[in-house]
Amino acid sequence: MSAVLGPVVHRVDPVRQRLRLDLLIAAAALLLLAAWDFSAADLRVSHLFADAQGFAWRDQFVLAKVLHDGGRMLGWVLLGAMLLIALRSPAAGTPASPPRKLQLQWIGVMLLCVTLVGLIKRFSLSSCPWELAEFGGVAPFVSHWLPGVRDGGPGGCFPSGHAVTAFAFFGAWQLWRPWRPALARWLLLSVLVLGALFGAVQLVRGAHYVSHTLWTAWICWTLCALAAAWLHRHLNASDRRST
Repeated sequence: MSAVLGPVVHRVDPVRQRLRLDLLIAAAALLLLAAWDFSAADLRVSHLFADAQGFAWRDQFVLAKVLHDGGRMLGWVLLGAMLLIALRSPAAGTPASPPRKLQLQWIGVMLLCVTLVGLIKRFSLSSCPWELAEFGGVAPFVSHWLPGVRDGGPGGCFPSGHAVTAFAFFGAWQLWRPWRPALARWLLLSVLVLGALFGAVQLVRGAHYVSHTLWTAWICWTLCALAAAWLHRHLNASDRRST
């Protein structure tokens, strides 16, 4: 029978294929993150930018005002632009543009990333590097792996709230992957570069450890991967430009 009908072709589900890859990356990143945390490398890196008097670049204008305050404002402007594009898009979408409802749903996912990171920060007992006694503050270093253990500082520093300004836009990458692969790749590269830049700014200023930025990236990546599996589950039949 197979000789008459030809070989059976098992079509690869592009949505599931992407989800497997995204979750594999998330799992590998989680292992690397755990290794980084247990290596105590956070303190060693922060010592490169501070001494007993504190972080010399903490209030530097370009870092504190342009790249921190301005970067946060840029994030909201870009999110507003995405909302405007969504509201002006056809309800049913086009071959090169996702439906309006899907665009709005992804904006919701990105806001969820911001909200989730903010909630974790609110209940975090970990203080920022500039609060440590060895950098002129009052708190001893306590790993965020020790829940319920206070360090004597104000806490509320884990993970990085500034980095989520960039990493929440993993949602924009996921949104455009099935429709505009080239644009999606450009978006992904931009998110990674901006996220690394924002993380470096806060590291140099003493506002965050390296791990704080990496955990924010992991949270946003994983949440957006799971959201893509749900929101894109009906795209299988029409997805012709998947990456």
